[in-house]
Amino acid sequence: MAQKPQRQSAPSTVDPAEVERFSALAAEWWNPRGKMAPLHKFNPVRIGYVRDQAALRFARDPKKLDSMKGLRILDIGCGGGLLSEPLARLGAEMVGVDPSATNIAAAKEHAGLSGLAIDYRCTTAEELAEASEAFDIVLAMEVVEHVANVPLFVASCADMVRPRGLMIAATLNRTLKSFALAIVGAEYILRWLPVGSHRWDKFVTPNELEIAMEQGGLRVTGSQGVIYNILADRWQLSGDMDVNYMLVAERP
Repeated sequence: MAQKPQRQSAPSTVDPAEVERFSALAAEWWNPRGKMAPLHKFNPVRIGYVRDQAALRFARDPKKLDSMKGLRILDIGCGGGLLSEPLARLGAEMVGVDPSATNIAAAKEHAGLSGLAIDYRCTTAEELAEASEAFDIVLAMEVVEHVANVPLFVASCADMVRPRGLMIAATLNRTLKSFALAIVGAEYILRWLPVGSHRWDKFVTPNELEIAMEQGGLRVTGSQGVIYNILADRWQLSGDMDVNYMLVAERP
């Protein structure tokens, strides 16, 4: 008897090893002096960038405490909710998504303690896109370098951007400088991050990310480097995109 052909599994953007590694850090998300300390320091820069880009696109006053009210925003790879919670406080209707059930549980618990109503879900970008979800802003912050299939991930994110909406991504450039600073320096010398937090070969250049966004029907409208100011002990915007950078793209 002839065997039935095996059903092909749908492509996935999830890297199981990455999910397992971040799941093991779930208890650390909200500890500003723990293993997520670098992300806590980085958070003000990315919150400000998202707020300002939203203000430009949707004609909002970035100085208003509810400047993002009425905007439906997706935070892909939300982890414990470090970005979702501040944006919710600015009035956004937040949906936070992560493939790690442990991270989602931690995010829900902290949001509950903070009195914030955030729609956290344990799912993936491609599953949301297949369900025809739509958002004013789709955020992929510090996640592109951790997915298994960058073109599919970006295409899935782009599919969920509403007309005149935005996609904003923050990631690491694949340069010798990023290898020296983000891996050798941050992981092995300064111990800012656990060893193995990043793989240099998975870093994405701005050109590669821009191409993926444009193939998803978006138009890149801005790029921004981010550097660490040692003297001020803080992250700040810069024209230097050799290591950390952000791109913003719009759907016409």
